[in-house]
Amino acid sequence: MNKIIAVILVLSFFNPLLLTAQVVNQPDTSFSTKKVAKTEMRYDVGNGKTLVYYTPKKFAFITDLPKDAAGIVSTTFSKQSIKPLVGIAVSTGVLIASDQLITDAVGDYSRQIHLSPDEKNKNVLIHVRGKDIALLRFPGNLNTAFYQVGQGFPSLLIGAGLYTYGKIKDDYRALSTASQLAESFILMGVGTQLVKRITGRQDPSESTTPGGQWHFFPSFSQYQNYTPNYDAFPSGHLATLMSSITIFSENYPEKRWIKPVGYSLTALVGYAMINNKVHWASDYPLALGMGYLCAKQVVKRNRQVVGSTTSHKKRGEVDYTFNYVNGAFMPGLVYRF
Repeated sequence: MNKIIAVILVLSFFNPLLLTAQVVNQPDTSFSTKKVAKTEMRYDVGNGKTLVYYTPKKFAFITDLPKDAAGIVSTTFSKQSIKPLVGIAVSTGVLIASDQLITDAVGDYSRQIHLSPDEKNKNVLIHVRGKDIALLRFPGNLNTAFYQVGQGFPSLLIGAGLYTYGKIKDDYRALSTASQLAESFILMGVGTQLVKRITGRQDPSESTTPGGQWHFFPSFSQYQNYTPNYDAFPSGHLATLMSSITIFSENYPEKRWIKPVGYSLTALVGYAMINNKVHWASDYPLALGMGYLCAKQVVKRNRQVVGSTTSHKKRGEVDYTFNYVNGAFMPGLVYRF
């Protein structure tokens, strides 16, 4: 088990640095970059598609917030969003009815494979003026490692690497991607907190009834003083993780591995949060939808696509589906390679 934890440590914390180097530092013959003018950079990413980025604006991740927030609201209530909204609503409803069964099943299976739900961390301490100060914190078991991936640290590391590279190499795409990540973190933080403070759902760890109670519109003091009793729905971790994966894949479409690796990590993070009783399974559909919509809106305003073809239209897309499992219909996702 210690060897497995060591591998997850590398994947969760050090691999983002290697990923950044691979994405932005190594020459890649699958696409070419040429500077068309001082205000524009074009990136040929193959399949007849070219991505166009304009001169990055300082603090765009803050100044663009109002317009992007308005765009998210507008898109949410548009005709093209009816089908996704119905899918999210139906998925959430089905999962709410099965939440307690799913949580119990995850707990039973985790005990069988010795996957501890307890959050454990190992701190690297330094001794300063007679006091021990935690310099770094590493997960002490496998479940904690997956849970911390969802806290956004890998995405922040990659974003920092992209920003550094973009400043050094004057690379518009890298700078824009880093800015988009920062903006999506803010939007997801505000958006998920707003919904949490409206729905007031109990965490599994605090549940007093199967599936947890819903305390709609808890007071500010109630929420602040006893947050786990009100903040389960939706999952901020999965919303932010989905937003990050979508931003990476939209800006670096030639990196075909980003989506399958990212979605696999998302599934593991989701499992870990059910195992440690932070979230119910029904907290996830809306979170994934919010993260995806937020990222698409932010990306749309920060780059243009020229000459995209229709031959690969369905590749790399994610659709909802329903499967008949153990006598019940359960929602799922289908990813097209």
